[in-house]
Amino acid sequence: MERDGQKIDIRKFLPHRPPMLLVTDMPFVDSTSVITEFNIQPHCIFLENGYFTEAGLIENAAQTCSAIVGQSFYDVKDFEGTSNDLIGYISAIKKVRIYELPKVHEVLVTKAQLLSRYDLNGVSICTMSSSTFRNDDLIVDCTLNCLIKEVHV
Repeated sequence: MERDGQKIDIRKFLPHRPPMLLVTDMPFVDSTSVITEFNIQPHCIFLENGYFTEAGLIENAAQTCSAIVGQSFYDVKDFEGTSNDLIGYISAIKKVRIYELPKVHEVLVTKAQLLSRYDLNGVSICTMSSSTFRNDDLIVDCTLNCLIKEVHV
């Protein structure tokens, strides 16, 4: 699924649906990194007094991070998200620094890197770092542990 410069409809790969989907586009992904965008809309459930909340920022980072490892569970030429079903969990928040809360209608760009990964029987346990920017200003820096698991229907 590695793509650069061609937006991928991440909604086809994440199990999240509105109002929990906190990624709008994914302009880049490879085996160790990803870049996503999120346009904060007025109907977002993670708004408080016109600002996107801390919980929303962490969930945006987790959804972004999951794309790195999650893509390996799909067939290489699957750009529609039909070859598998996954579920992911934040298993630990190792570090989070939130410098500013963004407002409605602002666009977040989140960049994540895979730091470590352990796979066993359809489950991946991984550590990822993530940085979220608004207008090139760093507003969130975090390190998360995630568990990504195949869902057998």
